[in-house]
Amino acid sequence: MTTPSAGIWAISWSGGKDSALALDRAVRAGLDVRYLVTLYDPAAGRVRFHGTPVPVLEMQAAALGRAMMALPAPWEQFDAVLREGLADLAGRGVTGMIFGNIHLADVRAWYEERVVAAGLRHHEPLWGAAPATLLREVIERGHSAHLVSIDTTRLPASWLGRALDGSCAADLAERADVDPCGEYGEYHTLVTDGPLFRYPLAVRPGSRRVEGPFALLDVEVGDGREHAAAWPMASDCADSPGEAP
Repeated sequence: MTTPSAGIWAISWSGGKDSALALDRAVRAGLDVRYLVTLYDPAAGRVRFHGTPVPVLEMQAAALGRAMMALPAPWEQFDAVLREGLADLAGRGVTGMIFGNIHLADVRAWYEERVVAAGLRHHEPLWGAAPATLLREVIERGHSAHLVSIDTTRLPASWLGRALDGSCAADLAERADVDPCGEYGEYHTLVTDGPLFRYPLAVRPGSRRVEGPFALLDVEVGDGREHAAAWPMASDCADSPGEAP
């Protein structure tokens, strides 16, 4: 796949590992990525599925030295808000949009159609790669991430808050029905540090909540002293009796 390099780029941003790795690969390929774009649930003030509060995404953008474009998008207006956002980006001189899709062709096609219709180029740095290989790259490149959302029908709720490290990758590899990158929503992550971060995020794990089959971890803004503290250790995340396998 040929990587386009000219022009100004924006990236679809969830705050998780796939977004971070897509940005990492794009920057290493020479792309000038200036905007992080997220569409969030205005009723909750959070990114859907991940459950990450918008202020935490804004902290990521500051740490990454990029501008944040956070667009409130109720479900019934999601398409319209996206199209308006793409038009806004084009008006700012952005020439292309980056996504972190891996192998869900229908999801890629839905976004690609709208990006191209806005007159922008569409780029997928992770597309077609083996999920296990991508997960290994996330870890080896030094992206620090924790699991903040878990589908408890697929993974144990005790994994909530777990570091996405080699131990976690090994445990995921033992589960044949789980995509290593959680591409089917098995889990979602929050990245708090990495090769492109100028400094780690000062955040800490907060309360836990349940929404249907999903367990989610609130992430709170700290005062700079909580980084890496209070997050569960791998030994704390062992499967508990009665939890989802």
